[in-house]
Amino acid sequence: MILFTFNIMNIEAGVKNDLQITDEERLKITEDNTKAILRILDIHDVKASFFVEISIAEKLKNLIKAISSQGHEIAFYNKNSGLQEIENVKKNTQDFLEKQIRGIRQKDFKQPQESLKLLEFNYVSNIDNANILFPFKRLKRNTEITEEDGLSIIPESISPYFQLPYNDFMFQILPMKYYRNMVFETLKNDDFVLIYLNSWQFTDFKKYQFDIPYYRSLFSGRKMEDKLDALLTWINENDMATSRMKDYIF
Repeated sequence: MILFTFNIMNIEAGVKNDLQITDEERLKITEDNTKAILRILDIHDVKASFFVEISIAEKLKNLIKAISSQGHEIAFYNKNSGLQEIENVKKNTQDFLEKQIRGIRQKDFKQPQESLKLLEFNYVSNIDNANILFPFKRLKRNTEITEEDGLSIIPESISPYFQLPYNDFMFQILPMKYYRNMVFETLKNDDFVLIYLNSWQFTDFKKYQFDIPYYRSLFSGRKMEDKLDALLTWINENDMATSRMKDYIF
């Protein structure tokens, strides 16, 4: 099973040449990037899970509604929010969607699992930092779903043969032929492949002069759209199964 997930968050980088990009403009970039992702998924009839960053979720109600109405899962990405904010945003989102939010994802700042369970989350999908040296830091990890503190803990996937993680940077930088081979070989060994991308990777960095490392701007924007389209085309041509996180787990 292939689990496609997308982290919906504003790009935090500064801007080159003393230019200014307002919070409203950053939010609009995030919305436009997410709509591009939705369009590609719709073309290929693939359903995914969208982890919306908690601090901007209340400002993206129309986008969240559109994501959900197209059959995708809404979950949360916790950047640095406190438990009270998480609880409030979760309740408000569930009320206007009339659906339960089951999943949460964290990276640098992690709330205790027992607290997340009390907020009635069902699964946690934490991720690690993904920079240019990341693949060399840790080559082995558990890739099986476990139960802890009443929660399903979903690990990041790693290729058993290439020993590379399926993080956002690997998708952006690897040639598609190499990436497809990773997916194919991993599915021979593991029950699922968890792929995650960030909405900001779909930004046109020639148009928006964000100050980001050169290696992070490579193959971004429209090239990311083309890579996602190419991967989904290959998956459908080979009749590979895809799923939302909550459907696969429960």
